[in-house]
Amino acid sequence: MDVPEKLKDFRNFLYIVWKELNLPDPTKIQYEIADYMQGRDRRVIIEGFRGVGKSWICSAYVVHQLLLDPSKNILVVSASKTRADDFSTFTLRLIHELPLLAHLRPNDKQRYSKISFDVGPAPASHAPSVKSLGITSQLTGSRADIIVADDVEVVSNSATQGMRDKLGEQVKEFDAILKPDDDSKVLFLGTPQSEDTIYNKLSERGYIKRIWPSQHITAKVNELSYDGCVSSICVDDTREGESTEPLRFSDIDLAEREASYGRTGFAMQFMLDTRLSDVDRFPLKTSDLIVMSVDPSVAPEKLVWARDPKLEWDSSVPNVALSGDRFYRPMETLGSYVPYTGSVMSIDPSGRGKDETGYAIVKMLNGYLYVVDAGGIQGGYSDEVLKALAVKAQKQKVNAIVVESNFGDGMFVELFKPVLIKIHPCTVEEVRHNIQKERRIIDTLEPVMNQHRLVVDPKVIQHDYESAQTYPLESQLKYQMIYQMSRLTNQRGAITHDDRLDALSMAVAYWTEQMAQDADNRMKERKVDQIDAELRKFEDSYMGKKARKMTWV
Repeated sequence: MDVPEKLKDFRNFLYIVWKELNLPDPTKIQYEIADYMQGRDRRVIIEGFRGVGKSWICSAYVVHQLLLDPSKNILVVSASKTRADDFSTFTLRLIHELPLLAHLRPNDKQRYSKISFDVGPAPASHAPSVKSLGITSQLTGSRADIIVADDVEVVSNSATQGMRDKLGEQVKEFDAILKPDDDSKVLFLGTPQSEDTIYNKLSERGYIKRIWPSQHITAKVNELSYDGCVSSICVDDTREGESTEPLRFSDIDLAEREASYGRTGFAMQFMLDTRLSDVDRFPLKTSDLIVMSVDPSVAPEKLVWARDPKLEWDSSVPNVALSGDRFYRPMETLGSYVPYTGSVMSIDPSGRGKDETGYAIVKMLNGYLYVVDAGGIQGGYSDEVLKALAVKAQKQKVNAIVVESNFGDGMFVELFKPVLIKIHPCTVEEVRHNIQKERRIIDTLEPVMNQHRLVVDPKVIQHDYESAQTYPLESQLKYQMIYQMSRLTNQRGAITHDDRLDALSMAVAYWTEQMAQDADNRMKERKVDQIDAELRKFEDSYMGKKARKMTWV
């Protein structure tokens, strides 16, 4: 079939597809994305904000390429097989529903399924016209003129450093699949899911990136934060902060989404801003922690920290911190193992909403703080929550419990006391905070972490990660204490949820007054005490023998 000259421009074809689907006219951004797709660059990254229509446009692009050249083989890869199949299914539906594409419909002798199909005029080939695979599928053996990587990066495969490294290796396979023709192309579509997004790394491998954020930015921000990759139609110093798609996403709608996602989530999902990968913006580094198995009763008198690659924990301890931030074992433990000075539990109560009741149990010895348990529980003031917290306090032999009183005017404590009396009687006190939460948490944790005085049991980190897996996929990271710790800034509303981290900071604050103790001095004092005790034993023994030899007249 001879294609009319006007239809060779994908933008005109996109208009026809949109009309056949009863959609409004393509927007200015959608037309530009379409034009960028049909460009001559062989390795392309298209970053568009959530809802801009990247995948729909690309499905139309795949059909358009087959309309121009039915002999092409196109491979669609997504994070999951289901997502890739949805893409190819929609593509096949376009072929069947548009009269213009009737000649592309598969015939009886060709492959014809939603995961692999041929178009009518396609010549015989080992590779189908369109094939869909998940990124973890067997890619080896496939051949393609065009590879469409549609949302290969999602929360579930980019949460930890290990996952991001694995994804980076998987996409390298594309170079082996791509045919060595001049018009072959790899096309990545997506929205960054982490600060250390794979799309930034692909740019270093020679991929050309174009970004379409949801709000206009200034030329200076484009250069400093986006390396000049933002489309010119989204860069306007006079319209900074205004919607780039006002007909579909009003300024009010975007403001509501920002309030819902939080500043960090909105910056990532809608502004496509990965400046957060600059770890200097985040004062709390997980590499400053000491991660070691903690005994519930005793601990070493002193720990020595070192950032040595040999001391890094492997992927058995899930790390959701920023790229390059690691967990380290202590280089050495000094002194004897002695009982803790005390144990405190902190609780940050929540209502019945999305927030959790955060808790942390921290023990202290010689100025070192040991996090033996921490997490969050859904359920507000329910009996199950109160009982679970009391049981944890009993298990860790907690001496005191501190409760955030800003919520509920002391109601939580009054409900909690009867439960404690039955399970684990101990002192309970309320604390009230008037300082901005983000600054208070940082001011409490940063000095302790910088001095490497905060010790975390790897089981706590593992539990923190696993307990968040019950939440919706897009929220799992936000509920984790380690994620909250590594993404916290001084900005109000920097993170959506902070319950677990706030509870930890409360427990650390409880011990702050005693943190001035120097471990070396405490060890010396303990040795002096031991010598004194030995001298007293010797004296008692000597005086006892002398008394037995004495006789009275």
